[in-house]
Amino acid sequence: MSTSPHARLLEPHSHSLNYGTAEQGPSANDEHHNIERHSGLKRGLSARQVQMIAIAGTIGTGLFLGTGRSLAQGGPASMLICYSIVGFIVYVTLLLLGEMATQYPVAGSFNTYTTRFFSPAYGFALSWNYWFNDAVSVASDLTAAQLVLQFWTIEDAWIVSVVFWVFLVGVNALHVGGYGELEYWLSSLKVATVVLFIIVGTLVNIGANPEHTFIGFSNWKIPGAPFVGGFGGFARVFVTASFAFGGTESLGITAGETKNPSKNMPRVVNLVFWRIMIFYILTIFLIGLNVPWDYPNLSNRSTTTSPFTIVFVSAGSSVAASFMNTVILTSVLSAGNHALFAGTRVLYGLAVTSPPQAPKIFSWTTTAGTPIPALLMTSSISALCFLSSFIGSGELWGWLQNIVGVSNQIAWLSIGLSSWQFRKAWTRQGRSLDELKYKASWTWPWGPPFVVVAVSFLILIQGWSSVIPVFSASDFISFYIEIPVIAIMFTAWLLLKRPTAPAAEVPQSRTYSASGSSQLLSDNLGVKRRTQLFDLVDINHVDLYRDEYSEVGGEGEVEDEVAKRINGNMGLLWRLYYWLI
Repeated sequence: MSTSPHARLLEPHSHSLNYGTAEQGPSANDEHHNIERHSGLKRGLSARQVQMIAIAGTIGTGLFLGTGRSLAQGGPASMLICYSIVGFIVYVTLLLLGEMATQYPVAGSFNTYTTRFFSPAYGFALSWNYWFNDAVSVASDLTAAQLVLQFWTIEDAWIVSVVFWVFLVGVNALHVGGYGELEYWLSSLKVATVVLFIIVGTLVNIGANPEHTFIGFSNWKIPGAPFVGGFGGFARVFVTASFAFGGTESLGITAGETKNPSKNMPRVVNLVFWRIMIFYILTIFLIGLNVPWDYPNLSNRSTTTSPFTIVFVSAGSSVAASFMNTVILTSVLSAGNHALFAGTRVLYGLAVTSPPQAPKIFSWTTTAGTPIPALLMTSSISALCFLSSFIGSGELWGWLQNIVGVSNQIAWLSIGLSSWQFRKAWTRQGRSLDELKYKASWTWPWGPPFVVVAVSFLILIQGWSSVIPVFSASDFISFYIEIPVIAIMFTAWLLLKRPTAPAAEVPQSRTYSASGSSQLLSDNLGVKRRTQLFDLVDINHVDLYRDEYSEVGGEGEVEDEVAKRINGNMGLLWRLYYWLI
């Protein structure tokens, strides 16, 4: 089957990613292949590392610090309900993303899927928005480090942020395997800490506290609780919950560097999120039981206190509280590490797509597969954290949290749109569902429209408190600034690239009239009319075979590392370990 020049223009430079496909392998052109292996990302993340990276991207400052802000603004009932709703939405979104990421494990992930299956203009706007989201997340985590250090009343905490920044850039400049190993152990520590918190929180609630009193639901009955701030306070918790759950979509970002993604990506989708849901719901429930919403300095302009630390203080041990705060500090480091990694890969993906959506310099990588220019550009945005010298760290972190939370919601909305189009194209072009390497069958066909409608509703209502009863310009901007920014970038791409992107999706062989002599002329006119309003991808002709993953280099024959451990001499202990971690 021939490929039109326009269709070839849209193909990403998958050869530069050193993935190995059915069409191109080590035997294609050895000399050319040896050159290409030194440019592009490398598949250096194992299954256990990918699972931990997905957890590390979610269990971070949003859980350890953001829950304090949620409790202060919405109360315990609002926090429990909102986190449960957002958790379910994200779970469905994760299943939809898993289908596409397993079938097409490419750099850029859901940003690439949006460009390919929905709209190049919207994909361009989304990609740059998500890159900015990750860059701001690094700044948010460095600011959170200063808030955590306030527990010990440390002066000049900004110095620690500088040290953290240098460390994160250094780690991400190494081979991706080094990043994955660091995330694996930091995430293991965080998960173990959450398990410990659940145990301690339960004991504190039933009487293991300095007063030796049963707390129960007493903090749900104090004045203002369980719903603080009425509907505005309830709706406001949605954005902090979205900030907390942000990062689950990163499993798609790591797909481009995952070994044997057709096997490992479904495992990540099926196992990781249920663990996160259990940790989140139990943890949030215990926080609402043990910490009153009006606890001093829980969340204000100058500071935000971790409910985790408060619960350990309630257990009567200042040493344990200091230990917990130290663990929270390492989680801040892990979350920043994860955000910097994801942002770097998104910017790299923008540079290698065709037509390029970022300067080509960001596609350059070291021989180890590290995109250094993209890393430096992403890390430079973290200078935002130093604005805390001029405004309260608590307020700055709140603004950054709102921005990142909304950006996460936009990403989930886009995954829903991409999946909607992908599933339509799959069935419209007559491909069997059995050809999918991973299939979330119970989400057919309601999953994509549910995600799109539910997330759109959250984006619209969560800024209620910034308008009613008193309009707050700064809060309103932090809730809604990304919507006009995406609209402007979308329009700019349509105006500047209108002739290029749609032409790549519509082959010249496509027929618009019965007359062979006017076939090409009619096609060009059809493209022109379509791109004047919107560049929605034609699902009847989008290539569903390009970038499909095929095992290379004997990946399918190599026994998985986790399976080796489980089946070894220490199998029982490893099973217990993996059940917890």
